[in-house]
Amino acid sequence: MNLDRLELIVQGSSKKLYSTNRPSYAILEFTDDAGNPRESRKTSFYGKGELNCGVSSFLFQYLENYHVPTHFVERQSPTEVAVRKVDMFDIKAIVYNVATGEFARRFRLDDGRPLDYPVVEYFLKDPSLNNPMVNESHAVALGYGRSEDLRTMQRIATKTNAVLKSLFERRGLLLVEFELEFGDAGDHLCIGDELTADTFRVWDRKTNRKLDRDRALQDPGGVERAYRELYERLTSAV
Repeated sequence: MNLDRLELIVQGSSKKLYSTNRPSYAILEFTDDAGNPRESRKTSFYGKGELNCGVSSFLFQYLENYHVPTHFVERQSPTEVAVRKVDMFDIKAIVYNVATGEFARRFRLDDGRPLDYPVVEYFLKDPSLNNPMVNESHAVALGYGRSEDLRTMQRIATKTNAVLKSLFERRGLLLVEFELEFGDAGDHLCIGDELTADTFRVWDRKTNRKLDRDRALQDPGGVERAYRELYERLTSAV
């Protein structure tokens, strides 16, 4: 696709979104900055944008092959992807396959305990409210979404989890949990934003070695190695 990058639409902690000469499409640029501003010194490194762009492009293309709707169109450069313009929802989903972190603490579970069934939770994307967990009733009552939207998000999240879990297992990886953001493409809902080590937790299946942003807690100097290893293992043909 021949796109010319025009004005900056929005800038986040690790990405920039630009308008293009084709109004229905945008360019998403991945930067070397941290996905969480509070972790800027721990998870920022040279080349991170290119690795995240590679992982996200690969996973979005993989999902599209299984008819999971996404905003991804094609990779434009080492750090940029062409995406469809969508109206992003105020609610994101987190899918859990293993109890860890805040989820494990909330239910007093042993860290690393596999869940008998995947759990999907929804959170309002509002840092000023500490991103509270919400359900379908909250979404409808407070005007954040319709019942049918939440049900579609549930179906997409469940299918995405099944597809990615299988892929990760074949790569010797354990998909612990991941975030999904959604957008309205006009005639359908789709996954937007990104799928990278900034937005999911993934461990080596044999050793539980972390290959995501949490690596900074174990090995402050190993984040770059973790992101690079994840990229290489996911994108290698096995």
